[in-house]
Amino acid sequence: VQLQASGGGLVQAGGSLRLSCAASGRTSSRYAMGWFRQAPGKEREFVAAISWSGGSTVYADSMKGRFTIARDNAKNTVYLQMNSLMPEDTAVYYCAADRSLAVHTTESLYDYWGQGTQVTVSS
Repeated sequence: VQLQASGGGLVQAGGSLRLSCAASGRTSSRYAMGWFRQAPGKEREFVAAISWSGGSTVYADSMKGRFTIARDNAKNTVYLQMNSLMPEDTAVYYCAADRSLAVHTTESLYDYWGQGTQVTVSS
């Protein structure tokens, strides 16, 4: 499966962005999906994940209450709504798919990755 992330850009602190991740290829298979991010000079970190059905979600502590992950399986797309953005949210955001269907935070357990989309939050 191929993943294409989009929706990044430049936003002021306190603003919002919605990222999208469109899947193509073997989209008939069921995947749990996750978002990760990597800031300059830092390791990639978990942001949020959602089950195939959308009924189960998990967030990194620093994103709870500000970010919302959702999916539309009819469109093969996963979204990350980001509100109350802060300069420390500046990073390249990646989406990933997991064939095991489990919702988890571990980067190495994801099977497919998108190319990333840049989010820059100015102060």
